[in-house]
Parts: sequence; C-alpha cells; structure tokens
Amino acid sequence: MKYPSIDNSLFKLNRRNFTKKLPANSLALFNSHDEFPRSGDQNYVFKQNPDLFYLSGVDQEQSVLVLFPECPNPLYREVLFLRQTSDLIAIWEGHKLSVKDAKNTSGIENIFWLEDLWKILPSIINYADKIYLNTNENDRYAHEVPYRDIRFIEEIKKLYPLHQYERAAPLLRDLRPVKSNIEIELIKKACSITRDAFLRVLNFVKPGVAEYEIEAEIIHEFTRQRATGHAYTPIIASGKNANILHYTDNNQVCKDGEMILFDFGAEYANYNADLSRSIPVNGKFTKRQKDVYNSVLRIMKEAKTMLTAGTIWNEYHNEVGKYVTAELIGLGLLDKHDVKKQDASMPLYKKYFMHGTSHHLGLDVHDFASRYRPFEEGNILTCEPGIYIQNEGLGIRLENDILLTENGNIDLMDDIPIEAEEIEELMNSKS
Repeated sequence: MKYPSIDNSLFKLNRRNFTKKLPANSLALFNSHDEFPRSGDQNYVFKQNPDLFYLSGVDQEQSVLVLFPECPNPLYREVLFLRQTSDLIAIWEGHKLSVKDAKNTSGIENIFWLEDLWKILPSIINYADKIYLNTNENDRYAHEVPYRDIRFIEEIKKLYPLHQYERAAPLLRDLRPVKSNIEIELIKKACSITRDAFLRVLNFVKPGVAEYEIEAEIIHEFTRQRATGHAYTPIIASGKNANILHYTDNNQVCKDGEMILFDFGAEYANYNADLSRSIPVNGKFTKRQKDVYNSVLRIMKEAKTMLTAGTIWNEYHNEVGKYVTAELIGLGLLDKHDVKKQDASMPLYKKYFMHGTSHHLGLDVHDFASRYRPFEEGNILTCEPGIYIQNEGLGIRLENDILLTENGNIDLMDDIPIEAEEIEELMNSKS
C-alpha cells in the first residue's frame, strides 16, 4: 500500500460499534473481494471489500474476518484469517501481511492462516444462534456475476442448512455514513490531493490540449502524493461531451471557446474525494458561459445551506429543484408560465438537471447509506448541482464535499477555487 499505516483504534472502534448491534450469541463473517483476471496471466489491481476494510483495516486479498463476541472459546471471539505467504509469493508478488503486521494493522490479536478457516469455523459455528453474512446492498448496485460473498453464502448454507442466517449489511448501513475523526482526516487528505491536482490542471489547460493529457496530469499529482489512484474513472469532458453525465472516453482535443467539465477525485487509504469543476479552455468565460456558471454556483451555495442534520434526501433534492427552476427561467431556458402548468411529478427543470444533488461519500464514492434516513452529524455528502444545455453544447457542474457537524456544515473543499473570476485569474497567471 502507498499510504502510511492508519491508527488501528479506528478499526477497533468500528468493530465495537458493529458488535453492539448484533443480537445475543451471533456470529458475523466478512470476506475480502475477489481478484479479477485482466488477461491470461495477470489480475486487475486488487480493491478491498469496503466492509472488511472498515472493520479490520486489512487491505489484502483472500482475507476473512469472523466476529463472535460471545463465543464459548475466547480465542475465537475476534479472528482474522489471512493468506499465508511463501518464498515464491514473496518473489513474484512481494510483501504479504505477517501475523505481527495483521495485529498492528487491525488491532486483532488472534490471526490464523486462511487454510485454517474450515478447521476452526466448524468448531464454533454450531454454538451461534444467528449467523450474519455480508453482501453488497448499495442500492446503486446490481450484480450479474456471483462474487465471493454470494458464493460463500451458497457454500455455508449447504454445510449448515438449519442455521438462522441474517444480513450484516443493514447494520453497516447505519454505521458507515457517520464518520469518525480518523475517517474525516483521511477524506480531508483525499480532498487536499484532489485540490492540488486541480490547481495543476488550471496551469496546464489551453486550446489544443487533449482530454487524456489532462487526465495524465491528474494521476501524476495523485501518485506523487501517495494516493492509491482515482476514486473513480475521471471525467474530462470538453465542449458537448460535458452533456454526457458519465463521459470517460477522454479522447478529444479541447478547443478555443469551449468549456471543460471535470469530475474527478483522489482515493487515499481507501477513502475518497469527489470534485467537479467547469473551466474555459482559453481561460476566459464568454458572457453566456459565465451566466450559466454563476447560476450553477448560486444553486450550489443555496443547496449547501440545506445540508444539515435532519434533512431528508428526497425533500432536499426537491427543494434544490426550486432554485434550479428559478435559475433556468433567468437563463431563458424555461418559461415561468409553463412552469406553473407543469406536472409536479415530472418538473421541467429535469430536462437541464437530471441527476441528484448529493450523495454520501466515504469508502465508496457513492457511500453505503440509506436514502430514506435523515442526514446526521458526521455524514460527508457531495453537493453537485449542474445545468446541461444540449443544443448549446454546454454543460456546467460544480461539486464540493461537505461534512455535517453539530455546529453546521463544513466545506472540505472550500480552499479549491470555484468563483469564475478566481478561475480566470489563476488560468491567466501561468508562468
């Protein structure tokens, strides 16, 4: 891993909070993610299961965590199973966690090799009343390939068909959105790396530069600062490409007079940042570009004031829609008389702003959380309004990451340039 070690008090706290939610005499089990083949003899870069990482800090493949707080044998109340290394593995793949490494990383004292899982598990599982198993229940996800958790569920149910099985995901859905101080600091670090990449880009962009060259500047800065890489595939969308919400081809040349929409973020220690900015290729907004830009910025500033504990996601987005509508009328894109007659279930503004205003952020970019639970102190949410005008080839999106606290919200990206005049000044002060 590129990032420095994380204080294992984070993972001890997370396990303690999770096990408090378990009913009496329950066992919970978590698997690492699969390793996915990239070609005939290599895998894609491994990405850890966020739930396993949240509870253990282990960032290594072929790992299993077992939590059984009331296990009759105290040795197995908190157990981590790891892939055992060898001289051959060390030569070909490099360092793997030792028992000592795993204890220091996770704060778990009882570490065993993975080959012992099916020797130890049968000796304790029959003493548990309920077995909690994990799957990906993020409501933005739907799987077609049976990943490791799904395969494990099938395997264990064949072996122990009469046990009572429960879902671990609802417990984690309550826990993961509320960030601890250590998590907040890790996300702040991801945001600061993202800021530096954006400032680098402002110094680099000019007519004739290709989108992929900008992408290269971003990953250079990320890697230089020990980020794991991109939090998600970056969007570098010039001109009309900005109207494709998930544009990732990044293969066009940026032309004089166009705008570029950026949507990118650093991943640091498995925690993510998420930034969107829109800038003029030549360093100077046209009047129309600036008018649309400032409309989006005003919407963002209003939306940020609504990000408070107790806010309901759907109600919040509907309220933001009112500000979007007013700005679209001011830009001549909607007629106020048509708005008065609109179908409330299909508001007219959605022609120009078709995505949500905010999502939770953390170990997942669209972090695991309930869209029906009110926002809480400790949540980190994006704020990302946009206006997309297909027939003008113009798309503007602005996005910052916002921490909700007892004393109001804190913009974790308030040091990243966003005012149109500031963008112009920075772009035209290049050495």
